[in-house]
Amino acid sequence: MELRKRVKPSKLQHHAGPPRDAADEGRRSGTGMRGTERSDAAQEGAGEAVLLGRSGPHSGPGIVARRPWRRRVSMAAGLSLAGLLALTQAWCVNAIHENLLWFSQLTEVEREISFRTECGLYYSYYKQMLQAPSIQEGLSDLIHDNLTESKRTINLLQRMNIYQEVFLSVLYRVLPIQSYLEPVYFYIYTVFSLQAVYVIALYLTAWLLSGSWLAGTLTGVWYILNRVDTTRVEFTISLRENWSLPFLALQVTAITCYLRPQLTALQQKVMVWLMYVTTFCFCLTWQFNQFILLVQALIIYTLDCGDFLTTTQVTTMYLVQVCSLLSVWLLQFCNSMILGSLVLSFIVAALFIRHCQPGLKTGSPLVRLAKLLLHSTTVLFLTFTINYLAKRALQLRSDEHIFKFIKSKLALGPTRDFDASLYLCEEAFGLLPLDTLERLAGTLLLYPYALTMLLLSSMLAAAALQNLRPKGGSAEERKGGGEARAAAFRPDVAYNLLHTLFYGLLAFSTMRMKYIWTGHMCAVAAYGVCGKELWTLLLNALSCNSKVLLRLVRHAVPLVVIGCLYYKFWPKLMEEISELREFFDPDTVELMTWISTKTPQRAVFAGSMQLLAGIKLCTGRVLTNHPHYEDKDLRERTKQVYQVYARRSPEEVHDTLRAIGADYVVLENSICYEQRHSRGCRLRDLLDLANGHIMDGPGENDPDLVPASHPRFCEAIKTEEAAAAYGALFTRTFQNKTFHVYRVKKKRKKSGKSSTEPSVTQ
Repeated sequence: MELRKRVKPSKLQHHAGPPRDAADEGRRSGTGMRGTERSDAAQEGAGEAVLLGRSGPHSGPGIVARRPWRRRVSMAAGLSLAGLLALTQAWCVNAIHENLLWFSQLTEVEREISFRTECGLYYSYYKQMLQAPSIQEGLSDLIHDNLTESKRTINLLQRMNIYQEVFLSVLYRVLPIQSYLEPVYFYIYTVFSLQAVYVIALYLTAWLLSGSWLAGTLTGVWYILNRVDTTRVEFTISLRENWSLPFLALQVTAITCYLRPQLTALQQKVMVWLMYVTTFCFCLTWQFNQFILLVQALIIYTLDCGDFLTTTQVTTMYLVQVCSLLSVWLLQFCNSMILGSLVLSFIVAALFIRHCQPGLKTGSPLVRLAKLLLHSTTVLFLTFTINYLAKRALQLRSDEHIFKFIKSKLALGPTRDFDASLYLCEEAFGLLPLDTLERLAGTLLLYPYALTMLLLSSMLAAAALQNLRPKGGSAEERKGGGEARAAAFRPDVAYNLLHTLFYGLLAFSTMRMKYIWTGHMCAVAAYGVCGKELWTLLLNALSCNSKVLLRLVRHAVPLVVIGCLYYKFWPKLMEEISELREFFDPDTVELMTWISTKTPQRAVFAGSMQLLAGIKLCTGRVLTNHPHYEDKDLRERTKQVYQVYARRSPEEVHDTLRAIGADYVVLENSICYEQRHSRGCRLRDLLDLANGHIMDGPGENDPDLVPASHPRFCEAIKTEEAAAAYGALFTRTFQNKTFHVYRVKKKRKKSGKSSTEPSVTQ
């Protein structure tokens, strides 16, 4: 596909203090950056404080509560700005999507071709549900699908995370919008609306952390201006992460609120239910949910070991993850990949070992460190034991390729594994490029983020060491002792710090995961700019701390930053949005049109995963393989189909294609003569290595590789010299500059009858 140029047609204060131990079920007073008193007015406004961020810290007692009308005006202003920024983000991505493709002027087949790779596969099920005679028949076709993989009947609702497509198709059927809104627009507008939800979630997280909606405003501005690194939704609309990450951001907001000190019992229950609902939606919409939740479980475990959370909080957050995963397991018809996930094994091990070691947090600092080391070792050992036994019992091999990829990335596994190499050779699964940091620094995001991380990490380490000291006496004595602790740390801040740290490490190791990190990065940086705690530390270090100066700095600095960003980047954003291009891919359009009009409806097509997803969407033909790679048998079949780009005899390729039921095979010049990747990462090189053959071109080869006994199939079949050997098994039925389509003949006895294959389309 080519994109060508075209011509047009008031501030918020904190008045809350530490909670009472009895009211908060033993919450630790020493694990929050807060003062020692709470006014009666603040207690009365505790419910409103949940949204306003009023449970944040203050520098001392005697603070007068804000008048109720001022609180309401401040909240209204903050929520209005959140909605405005959310609508701005949704409008920006929609405008860029329209102007990149001139989407409104495309034909239906061109619109469908624009859903590239796996995006086209997922969207095809939305289209299939809409074309079904009824909702019941559409669901039945998905549960008993025999179009996605030839010679197999699979349950798509079990195999894939496509409940969002099912939900949207049902919603489109029942709502009275068919007359003025096309199905494709209903789909893309929903995804773009989730971007608005994403911005609101980040906005609220920053507001809750800092107690100022200016932090939320700065977060939204940074997210929009760093669009290249915070989202790719405008050109990968159907990608699973575009559905799931907004729910992950909402979950982080719910966790941040849940860990605040002044929630009533009812508010805590509401937050727990919000955590469950958002975690459930996140898990339901992305097949990689278990790996993301594993990182989150490690964050909870680290906070527990550092004594930043209560036992109730830790257990509740673990159980929310477990209940969400099990709910998805039921909806996905008992998908064994969920039961065999590493995160479930880890949570079971952590809870069991914690129950068996009640005295873990007692003793001197050295004794506690030794206990924690033994505890962690035991948890890890039990985790891998449970996971191994679960996978053996379930005979689970669906996620093998993920662990092969991780082992190969860490140089712990074989480097010639075909599945692992497919990931390793893609830029998206490589290390985070340094130009990402340059772009983030250009928008003034990286510098406050780095400073905030440095200060918060130092404070967290000091607080963890402080928590190692024995805590004797009653709860009231511990509360009084907490007043003098400089290293005290709020649990909601601690969670968000480790969240951005852990997912930042994940982003640096795998570039595709940066979209989990960069959005939350905006919220953490905004908290650093607008939060009271960090400015208090800096002003104290400069010996010029006062309430007036602190108030002035906390509100003036973010306003100055927002003003600079507006002056520097708003014209560039408008220029980018107004740049007009158009979709241009005539070869693919020609191929899809030919398939739709010249081949039988039940014809089976073999080819690359990316192209076959488009064929499924545009033509409805049967596929041999597809991009949803979370199945062992499918991965084996994909490797077999890709032998058309390896050095194999025509008889071997023919037998392989006929065995999986292929009637046609599509060869792509862009793969056969690939130049995009370097030597060793081209698809034909990966196949040669997996087959033990020497690679093409100049360069070194491993000594155990041998020359192939046959020419490369995709090249030889096009030559006149090989017409006799290949013509008996394959007949070319279509070709253009990009694609060559061959009919796979059935083996039969020799006869004098002439072939009745259709002539080649030039």
